[in-house]
Amino acid sequence: MTGTLYGLGVGPGDPELITLKAHRLLQACPIVAYPAPDTGPSFARQIVSGYLRRDQIEYPIVVPMRVERFPAQKVYDTASVELEKHLVAGHDVAVLCEGDPFFYGSFMYLYERLAGRFPCEIVPGVSSMMAGAAALKRPLAARNDVLSVIPGPLPDEAIAPRLVQADAMAIIKIGRHFGRIKRLLADHDLISCAGYLERISLDQERILPLGEAEGKAPYFSMILVYRGSENWVADLPVEIRNTVSTSAASPQSSRQDG
Repeated sequence: MTGTLYGLGVGPGDPELITLKAHRLLQACPIVAYPAPDTGPSFARQIVSGYLRRDQIEYPIVVPMRVERFPAQKVYDTASVELEKHLVAGHDVAVLCEGDPFFYGSFMYLYERLAGRFPCEIVPGVSSMMAGAAALKRPLAARNDVLSVIPGPLPDEAIAPRLVQADAMAIIKIGRHFGRIKRLLADHDLISCAGYLERISLDQERILPLGEAEGKAPYFSMILVYRGSENWVADLPVEIRNTVSTSAASPQSSRQDG
């Protein structure tokens, strides 16, 4: 009998945002794999570090952090071969994923390679987008509003039509594209109804109106925009204006959501 592959969503950063099911399976699996940069600690592991057992075998899946595109497929090919050995031996494997496994999560690449041959279960997690709306204290969308999720690295000509068509937008993976995206939102008169968020649920969480956000942005920051039918949603709460929030103690990192 083979082992089961579990894709565990571990949330945006606060260890208390892990689901009870993810916690139970994490502690039950003898093998724990997680994405890791080639320099520095794994954010996914940091989130669950207080829940790991000493006797668990850990397998970091090292993906170099580069501005240029890295051939990550080879990394997942190698990882799937190594994890397959544990599954064939009958050992359950938990693969950690920041946020949710199937919302831009790296687990999907292992799922693609292994799910056809081994039992697999995906445990959803709290995405940074959902946690961001809660921290901003403003709904993502209301009633029949159309919500568009827009990756920041897309070129202006791909983002602009979505800014026109959608009632609400979550622009993610901002990083070095921050200045360009902010200018694009200004061109569409959307600055006043946009909130800027970074390091959601971490000690260094930062939330403020987009018009007051300046300088560099970490890769896993986001902008939430609302211009739909509910006027009260468009207004940012008074306490959000120009505030830096201190949340419950949790790992500190510039990364969020896979």
